[in-house]
Amino acid sequence: MKRITSLFGAVALLLTHMKHATAQGAPPQPGPRFHVLEATIDGIHAAMRRGELTCTQLVQAYLNRIAAYDQAGPKLDAIQTVNPTAMALAAKLDAEYRDVGPVGPLHCIPVIVKDEIETSFMPTTYGSAIFKQFTPPKNATIVDRLQAAGAIILAKANMGEFAVGYAGTAFGDCHNVYDITRDPGGSSCGPAVGEAANFATVAIGEDTGGSVRGPASNESLVGLRPTLPLVSRAGLLPSTPTRDTLGPMTRSVRDAAIVLDVIAGYDPADPVTAQSYGRKPETYTSYLERNGLRGMRFGVIRTAVGRDANPNDPGYREIQSILTAATRDLRERGAEVVDPIVIPRLRELLEQGGNGIAETEQATNAYLAQYPQAPVHTLKDIVDSPLLLPARHDDLARRLGHNTAELSYLQEQQARETLRTIVLKVMADNRLDAFVYGPSEREPAPIPATTTPGSIRRFAATLAYPALGVPAGYTSHGLPIGIEFLGRPYSEGTLLRAAYDYERTTRHRHPPATTPPLPGEP
Repeated sequence: MKRITSLFGAVALLLTHMKHATAQGAPPQPGPRFHVLEATIDGIHAAMRRGELTCTQLVQAYLNRIAAYDQAGPKLDAIQTVNPTAMALAAKLDAEYRDVGPVGPLHCIPVIVKDEIETSFMPTTYGSAIFKQFTPPKNATIVDRLQAAGAIILAKANMGEFAVGYAGTAFGDCHNVYDITRDPGGSSCGPAVGEAANFATVAIGEDTGGSVRGPASNESLVGLRPTLPLVSRAGLLPSTPTRDTLGPMTRSVRDAAIVLDVIAGYDPADPVTAQSYGRKPETYTSYLERNGLRGMRFGVIRTAVGRDANPNDPGYREIQSILTAATRDLRERGAEVVDPIVIPRLRELLEQGGNGIAETEQATNAYLAQYPQAPVHTLKDIVDSPLLLPARHDDLARRLGHNTAELSYLQEQQARETLRTIVLKVMADNRLDAFVYGPSEREPAPIPATTTPGSIRRFAATLAYPALGVPAGYTSHGLPIGIEFLGRPYSEGTLLRAAYDYERTTRHRHPPATTPPLPGEP
């Protein structure tokens, strides 16, 4: 044992010397050639240590891909605004790397953020032409934390107007990178499409009812909705504060864990996060075990909860067959599976739990009151704007005149609390580490979609519990579909453990054919 420990120590010391030697201009170390396509955080940093890649080269490669494929080529419409200082920031990080080494765990990692998250150096539009020229005076907490860790905010991403769907007046409709005629998922469509198309290394989305995990499933990505108090929402335009949260959208589970290390934790600017104090591990990467599924126990949810879900439809049955294949993979990795698991009153309580209509006007007005320079100052101003999409007008207009003192709001909260108790009891009675289910009840629909389907993705949002989506395969039309793990509050590590082993052994994700490597691309 001492010999093994010594060997690990020697390897760690060698890697440290390699990093510092490269930073000081020593000859590059041999290693595998770097490819920007499907690049990971670890892969980028390894290439930099070898002297094979600079931050400037990396950022330029991503900018080239955005130029080639977002408004040209397949015309994905994923990117709202490119950071005009990105190349200058990259050069600054290159200089710091030469002088002192990496500045943090996300040194020179280009990030796309949903355009609902404040940035003081680029406009923040919320997907609406109403705010197309609005630049807040400060950054969201999550932006400051990413930048402090060495990341570059490469671009703001397109989104469904005011966080619903995949259509907006600021920059049009997003398009699914695997088939541009199909629904990309909403409302974090831009971060998902940009991440899937390899426009950046990682992305940040926002999830109120499934807006991280839905697009992640549709774009063959990992998408994490954290326990609601774990990640600060300060600097996020609220919709439903008891459901709103932010999370990473990545091409690998490990990258999601690395990003979560940076963005999670208490923030005085968002008092709700005080509930998470002391609940964050030293690093979420410690849960990433090669045999992580061994000994775990899952309950498979097969209940159809979507308003238009039809268990007899061939498309529905195809999604269920992908879930069945996933459960087989879990068993083969040593997990125990209860299939199906019954959650009493699930559909009933999800309906009774509502969608937070009573919260929106108060939260929006309080947020806009911070900014006298904003183009509008109340939800009523937004609803009255002729620039608003008709569908968004109708949805937001229904939220006017409601508040959290209403009896209906109290009844919604009671239903949510009842569901939480039932869920935790089912987990305890069946000794479950997590639930697993298909987050979609049909494959991505042709656009424009005629309806917005209900989905079990709202299950995690109603509970305000963590849920982690991971690629699980493709439909007969070649469209991505994921599975989702849902756990107890603050069980992100458990979900990452399960998803990492599943991802590592199934390797379902492949890059889309619509955005291949460019000539001369690293």
